[in-house]
Amino acid sequence: MKGIEDKILKLQSISAKLEPSEADRDLLMDKVHQYSNAFLNELEDLPTFVGEKETQGVFKIDGEKKSINEILSLFEKEVVSKGIKPASGGHVGYIPGGGIYTSSIADYLADVTNIYSGVYYASPGGVAMEHELINWLKSIFGFPDSAIGNLASGGSIANLIALTAARDKYKIKSEVIPKSVIYLSPQVHHCIYKALRIIGLEDVVVRHLALDEKSRIKTDHLKSLIEQDKKDGLNPFLVIASAGTTDTGAIDPLEEIARITKENALWFHVDAAYGGFFILVEEMKERFKGIELADSLVIDPHKGLFLPYGLGVVLIKDREAVFHSHHYTANYMQDTKNDNQPLSPADVSPELTKPFRGLRMWIPIQLHGIEPFVACLEEKLLLTSYFREKLSKNGFELGPEPDLSVSYFWYPSKDMDENAFNKELMKYIHQDGDVFLSSTLINGKFVIRMAILSFRTKLTTIDKAIAMVEKAKLKILNNIK
Repeated sequence: MKGIEDKILKLQSISAKLEPSEADRDLLMDKVHQYSNAFLNELEDLPTFVGEKETQGVFKIDGEKKSINEILSLFEKEVVSKGIKPASGGHVGYIPGGGIYTSSIADYLADVTNIYSGVYYASPGGVAMEHELINWLKSIFGFPDSAIGNLASGGSIANLIALTAARDKYKIKSEVIPKSVIYLSPQVHHCIYKALRIIGLEDVVVRHLALDEKSRIKTDHLKSLIEQDKKDGLNPFLVIASAGTTDTGAIDPLEEIARITKENALWFHVDAAYGGFFILVEEMKERFKGIELADSLVIDPHKGLFLPYGLGVVLIKDREAVFHSHHYTANYMQDTKNDNQPLSPADVSPELTKPFRGLRMWIPIQLHGIEPFVACLEEKLLLTSYFREKLSKNGFELGPEPDLSVSYFWYPSKDMDENAFNKELMKYIHQDGDVFLSSTLINGKFVIRMAILSFRTKLTTIDKAIAMVEKAKLKILNNIK
């Protein structure tokens, strides 16, 4: 045994390097804190987008240790300084994530304590916090206390959980799949299609619904399609609506869709990943009427509550459908089982290994209260109106008045093909990089999107964006001449 003991002690002396001393921890945190403060202090003046590709080989793992200064320098040069800066208020291209500072404190505490929040037995406090957050969201969206909720990694996994429950509720499997029908908007988020493929429903019949002038589902078309599909011997089972589409920020007529789905005994799913939290703004509540009637709902706190990337929430009313999809047991986990204890998150999601996500939401809400979050959301709506008014005065054409804070525009060029002009405009905007915008296609027309959601996007940001767009426009017009 002596030989084994000696070997263990030798290995222990090497592995002890994984546990820095208090002095070393202070040194590391001082360096990281200094870097973080410098980044945040300079953020407003930095370009939001730098279209430089990754330098190949710079992240190669050679097994040798490096200093924290070397690591931070590489991180700054090769990661932070390239691509989009999601932390910047100038990110108004794709639906931006948040990144409030107080969430980073929560993530630090969650990581240091290494709380495992997948099973109640392992962390009663962590799971209880998650349940309380879910209860709060149920109250906001009018879901019953009996509904199931889960804090997932984002909207994609949250949608996956909901669609899996719908599949199992209606027993959509084997020979039933090709006859089963799903109804959705052409502007539904692409993660829906990915989820359908993952859960084995790639071969279902997908009906794309007609949209009105504001890109919202036409309910008369939905109703007629369901009726016709039933006459044809098909199996309608799911309608997917959006409360804030990615392309145009449209909110579908939720109440009317809910009525149609109830009449036809279909599952009604609402993807409110982007737009859901705007329900907190008093004058917006009416637009969300009917969301409480959904069978399942997805919202993303890393969007509308401005948290760092990595938190989406799903609420589902049918508990049994969720359990059928996700509840499993294992012999090695028998110590954790107790029928009298609260629900474990692992029983209602694909994740068994689950980080302590709840803390990154709970701490900011406790520290700030809800008022600043609501004010920020209201501010984004006003900034959207301001941006549209300014662009219109500069000769740009605008899409319809948006339901939320996503708007699109284009320049109606008479001297050059319109799509070609706006593609060139997009190129110049990206080359400038002061503010990051993105593009999309609306009925074949190339348009430029502005998605205003970052808590750091302010009036000065919008003025900067307008100036950048105008400068790019004039460049192209001068080149044409």
